[in-house]
Amino acid sequence: MQPRQLRWETLAALRTSGKGRLSYCRRWLQDEDILEGCMSPLVLSPYSGWVLDRMVGQSAQEITPSRSSTPKESAPLANQSSSLEKVTPASRRGSSPLSLDLPGFLRELLILYSVTDFAYMLTTQGNDDLRLLETDQEVFPAVLPSKVAEVEGCIRMYEEMHRLKGKEGLRQRQEQQEQMVRAVYDLASEQLKRFDELKELKQHQEFQDLQEVIEKSSKEAQGQQEKLKEEHRHRAKVLNLKLREAEQQRQRQEELERLRKEEGQERLRRLYSIQEEVLQLNQQIDPNYRHKDLPRIDLSAYSNRGNQICGLVSGLIRTTSERGFPTQVDVANTERALQEMRGLISSMQQEIAAAVEEKRRKDEEEERQKKKELLKKEQMKAQTPAPAQQSGGKQQKEGLQVKAEESTMQWYQQLQDAAEQCIASFSGISNCKDNNEVKKIKTDLQKAATIPVSQISRIAGSQLREIFDKINNLLSGKSVQSGGRTVSVTQHPQGLDFVYYKLAEKFVNQGEEEVASHRDAAFPIAVVASGIWEIHPRVGDLFLAHLHKKCPYSVPFYPALKEGTSMEEYQRMLGYQVKDSKMEEQDHFLKRMSGMIRLYAAIIQLRWPYGNKQGTHPHGLNYGWRWLAQMLNMEPLADVTATLLFDFLEVCGNALMKQYQVQFWKMMLLIREDYFPR
Repeated sequence: MQPRQLRWETLAALRTSGKGRLSYCRRWLQDEDILEGCMSPLVLSPYSGWVLDRMVGQSAQEITPSRSSTPKESAPLANQSSSLEKVTPASRRGSSPLSLDLPGFLRELLILYSVTDFAYMLTTQGNDDLRLLETDQEVFPAVLPSKVAEVEGCIRMYEEMHRLKGKEGLRQRQEQQEQMVRAVYDLASEQLKRFDELKELKQHQEFQDLQEVIEKSSKEAQGQQEKLKEEHRHRAKVLNLKLREAEQQRQRQEELERLRKEEGQERLRRLYSIQEEVLQLNQQIDPNYRHKDLPRIDLSAYSNRGNQICGLVSGLIRTTSERGFPTQVDVANTERALQEMRGLISSMQQEIAAAVEEKRRKDEEEERQKKKELLKKEQMKAQTPAPAQQSGGKQQKEGLQVKAEESTMQWYQQLQDAAEQCIASFSGISNCKDNNEVKKIKTDLQKAATIPVSQISRIAGSQLREIFDKINNLLSGKSVQSGGRTVSVTQHPQGLDFVYYKLAEKFVNQGEEEVASHRDAAFPIAVVASGIWEIHPRVGDLFLAHLHKKCPYSVPFYPALKEGTSMEEYQRMLGYQVKDSKMEEQDHFLKRMSGMIRLYAAIIQLRWPYGNKQGTHPHGLNYGWRWLAQMLNMEPLADVTATLLFDFLEVCGNALMKQYQVQFWKMMLLIREDYFPR
């Protein structure tokens, strides 16, 4: 079958196909939208490969038998194939896909596309169509080899062109992607730079803000500190003002206190002067006073009232001393008491004057009535003193003594003279001021004599014997240790007298201080003092001299106020301590007197247990009995007599009861019935 006829048959078959029956309009070329699909690049059908494979396979079968034909028949085919091979490589090497004969190529490609499409249609329409396709394939063999090679070359050129286009497109796309990546990278780099710059700017701003906050806080802190400083200065000013005001207030209070003390001292001096005047006025009232011309006059009522006034004044002074300073009311009360005392003296003097006037008047009447009996009158004058003396003696017996007995006063004076002689005997050691060695000896001796006595207490116990031996050795001329130094009375000729005097004085001071505070301490001190007294009697005499001087009631002895004696000196004579014209309080005075009487009462009944018990006590209970009897023979003093009697009997009453038995109980009965009312 000729190729041309095959083509027409193909076209006739295409015309009768589904696509060939489609109607086309020439105006479609004007509509770009409709022809847009035709202008797009040509695309082979998916079945082109299958058609070509069938065609190539059949052509190969036809060529194989033809090789046995004559060379004339094979020459055209060889020439065609060689020419195709020549053309195809040349066209592949020398011309690009764009230099091909595109219309012929497109026409052949369209025919191929139509054939493949038509073959596919026939395969889908049934067996009749398939037989037609087989008939066509039988018609094609003569023309297919050259045409297939051309189509295959076109396809390969087209594939090569598309491969080159794809490669070029890929290269362009890669360049575009690389450009895009570089652009994105540059953009990202720029954005990163901007981000870093923004971050750095933000950090800088934050640092600036933080620095501003710190500066602001620092300024606020400085402002707060300045404010606190200002407040502190203000408070300091306020405190200084308050301190100044407090100091001024304190000075005002001190000034007021000073004025109050001055006023109080002035009132106290006034009270003392009133008391002195009251005592002096009271001395003018003698309960045993009997006028020589008025034997029947009795002044005991005035004496009792005077004593009451003196007691009232003394009580007021004692009360005010306990409070501190007297008030104006106290001064007024004492002045009223003074006025009462003056009124009492005036009343007594008026009574005496009236009695004297009455007596004188009676005497004148008697003289007128008995003028004639001159002898009898002389006898009466001669007999008048005797009854008066008898009456006066009777009244004296009924009353109590005001002064101590003469023998007692002589004994008291002998002890005081002995003490004065002892002081004079060691004047060289006591008055030495320039000789340091003598002063050192004096100090050592005084310490050696007084320190052991100070160590005696109510809980001394076994230490008493050691203390006693130490004092006894010192008085015996032996060396003793005192304050790490060796001391002896032989270091100075007057050392023994000095130690005697200081030791006796220390015993009395212990009674005045230690026993007054701790009453039980009277017995250990007394037993040591009694043992030393028994071995060294001079210590006992000096002890009594010191005791009588500090406590005259231990004699017993009531010192009288003499003319020219000041009130302070008289108070010292009574045993009071006077400092800066101020007498000590009554309670403190009674406490000291009580301590010394307790020590004296303990000494007269105790003996040193390790001494010679065969001898008699140097100052035993007989002296205590004599003191008690003489106390009861004297007028009692307010507070003082009651205190001393109680302390004395409490300490040695049991010993006196055992010694004197019935006489002691008679003494107690006398105290209860006769002495207590006084």
